[in-house]
Amino acid sequence: MHQWPALADNYIWVVVDHASTTVAVIDPGDASAVARGCRQHGLTPTHILNTHHHWDHTDGNRALKERFGCRVLGAAQDAHRLPVLDEELAPGPLRLGTLPCSVLSLPGHTSGHIGFLIGDALFCGDVLFGAGCGKLFEGTPAQMWDSLQRIAALPPATRIYTAHEYTRYNLPFAVQVDGDNPELGKRILETEHLLAAGQPTAPTTLELELTTNPFLRPLDPDFCRRYAARHRLPAEPLAVFTHLRTARDRK
Repeated sequence: MHQWPALADNYIWVVVDHASTTVAVIDPGDASAVARGCRQHGLTPTHILNTHHHWDHTDGNRALKERFGCRVLGAAQDAHRLPVLDEELAPGPLRLGTLPCSVLSLPGHTSGHIGFLIGDALFCGDVLFGAGCGKLFEGTPAQMWDSLQRIAALPPATRIYTAHEYTRYNLPFAVQVDGDNPELGKRILETEHLLAAGQPTAPTTLELELTTNPFLRPLDPDFCRRYAARHRLPAEPLAVFTHLRTARDRK
């Protein structure tokens, strides 16, 4: 596994299957960052996996395909929006060398957003971030909430490979809406420690997100009830999530 920073705050993840020489680049928003990293590590990309169509996740598709001959894979729903797409994907198993891989449908941030579960690692694009979630550019709150529940149903030890370094930016809102949560203080300290050492805050784990990410906290009945009462909402997870996402959009 390789992690290469790109653009202002993106992460490009590269999964290497040494048994089959498969090298999968996930969301290459910057072809030069990928080419530089591959040169340093002696890698030749064989696949590009796009989680969604936004330019900062796809801008490197064409140049990398022309240079390395790699295949570009992405959601069938986004076939008309993904540059130089070779293979249209539907939710379900995906053959990627010898690696156990499946495609998850995760709409909300965009209508055709997908994620890639490779072993115990989830590459979730812009659906879930450290202590945050993606904005609803095309989808509805219900769609995003369904996607987050789909992620939350994975094993707690699942590693979450986010596409942006947003954790420090997201934590103040988490404290604002969940200030009694003692786990948040621990996460703030750990986040500052990592960043001060020049280390990324990703990957994170599903377990950590379930306890500190405000957009997954509606799954906790106590949090859901308290938040709903404070804001005069129905004590239902979707209503609480929708209110949280709207409040975050105003910050």
